[in-house]
Amino acid sequence: MADQVLFYSLNQKFVEQETDIPPQAEQVMYYSLAIGHHVGVIDCLKSVLTCPTDEYMHWVDYISVNPEAHAKLARLLKFGEITVDITHVNLLANAFIQQRDKMVSPYKQWTETLLELLQAMTKEPAMYLMIKRVI
Repeated sequence: MADQVLFYSLNQKFVEQETDIPPQAEQVMYYSLAIGHHVGVIDCLKSVLTCPTDEYMHWVDYISVNPEAHAKLARLLKFGEITVDITHVNLLANAFIQQRDKMVSPYKQWTETLLELLQAMTKEPAMYLMIKRVI
């Protein structure tokens, strides 16, 4: 496999031993899911976007006018994996919306996909994206 960037979206969560949760503790378990504590919780991720790493960086360079948004996504090269969650929605959505009319294919399509995923996060705050570089 060539040097690629893979975007995964949280598809669902489940508790490893859900039958062992007493009814009195269910609300605590659901609250823990909502705030992101993963004690015995398994995340199921679904692949939603794949692109070559060099093209990913060209795409991210479109939002270099927003240094914070650019730095968030460019960290992938340093760390090999980053997450995007509800706290990043406004930052990234605004940066890409401001630049999407300047984009060409395939960057414009990737932007539309990313914006749809960010919009989905506003409806389901526990959702997140994992972005991973595979060399």
